[in-house]
Amino acid sequence: MSKDWALLRLGDFLSELPKSTLPASCSEANGAYSFYCSSSEPKAADTWLQELPAILMGTGGVASVHLGKGRYAYSTDTWAIRIKESSKLTQPYAYRVLELSLPKIDYAGFEGSGLRHLRKSYIKDFRFLAPSDSAPQKRIVSILDGIDTAIEKTEALIAKYQQIKAGLMRDLFTRGVLPNGQLRPSREQAPELYQETAIGWIPREWVVSTLRACLLGNPTNGIYKSADQIGAEGTLMVGQTAFTAERSVDFSLCRRGVVSPTEIRHYGLAEGDVLMTRVFATIEGVGLPTLVPHIPEPAVYESNMMRLQVNLRSVIPRLLFEWLRSPAARAHISSRVNASNQCSVNQSAINSLPVPIPDPDEQNWINSRIEAADKRIDTEVTILGKLKKQKVGLMHDLLTRKVPVKVEEPEVVDG
Repeated sequence: MSKDWALLRLGDFLSELPKSTLPASCSEANGAYSFYCSSSEPKAADTWLQELPAILMGTGGVASVHLGKGRYAYSTDTWAIRIKESSKLTQPYAYRVLELSLPKIDYAGFEGSGLRHLRKSYIKDFRFLAPSDSAPQKRIVSILDGIDTAIEKTEALIAKYQQIKAGLMRDLFTRGVLPNGQLRPSREQAPELYQETAIGWIPREWVVSTLRACLLGNPTNGIYKSADQIGAEGTLMVGQTAFTAERSVDFSLCRRGVVSPTEIRHYGLAEGDVLMTRVFATIEGVGLPTLVPHIPEPAVYESNMMRLQVNLRSVIPRLLFEWLRSPAARAHISSRVNASNQCSVNQSAINSLPVPIPDPDEQNWINSRIEAADKRIDTEVTILGKLKKQKVGLMHDLLTRKVPVKVEEPEVVDG
């Protein structure tokens, strides 16, 4: 091993902070302080427990690690540790090593058949390479902090564009779009342009239809396959685990199963279909739509959802999809959810959903505005994905000596 690097044991530098008394349920959406639980994403709380910087590791479920700074809190299922001051190891560097090693820790550092628990002895005995001097450690951390900052800025930009789109959607479904691409004057400015309906005030030219009238047939439940019929080969089976945050489908996350030609004809998907969650653990997760994109090969959909085949003579699929995401549609569906052991919704509950229908030309104008908003978000999402991949590569290269780190020497000033 190079004299510039050393093999270290984490437990030789580790000290523990007091165990928390706060359960994970103490999180508050708008809390003033970061709140760390056994989760990959920090939450928020109204109280704080510590202001000493510390490494926070989730002890239940899935491996997670955070670096607490400023005033923060952590839950009972979080292990708070600090790195003792030493010239051999800095705390931020130790955090980065653990962050890089999360897959390994998740595989080998947890035990239990039900809710898995972190083996603290595994972390204490964890061995890793580190530069022998703190200067290159700090340089590595600085580089990774820089890409984290870029990621955070991109995530903030995506959140901003999503908020802008949410406001735009409210306007599009209440004011519509004129031939010049602009929104109609508001109802306050031009009340004669609007009519009052069961779903509120909408442009006078629009009609209110029902979801069933916008479809080629009744919503259809998906296909069920037993475990012995599912594997690495066969026909693509779209399940809820393949849904993206943007409510599209990532076909690389689909399972495959033994599906007959007859079943493919009956349960087959096409671009522009809308899949709606039929069964979910919570009311909030029931009735959520997903718009099916271009499909690379024949695919069917699983039994915990319904397929809506959109009648293109009535409405553009994208418009119907966006309407199903609207607060008005969500309220209608949520009020009709059957909440028992699992929350569910059936065909009759959604068939009566009111749907505002502009004329075909205006639908196209509205769709163009939506596509422009989506394109701006998609661009940043693509950038974010590249940054995250770049970070993974940098962490591996910098923390495993694959790429040497140069530390600038201080200038010597002649007396």
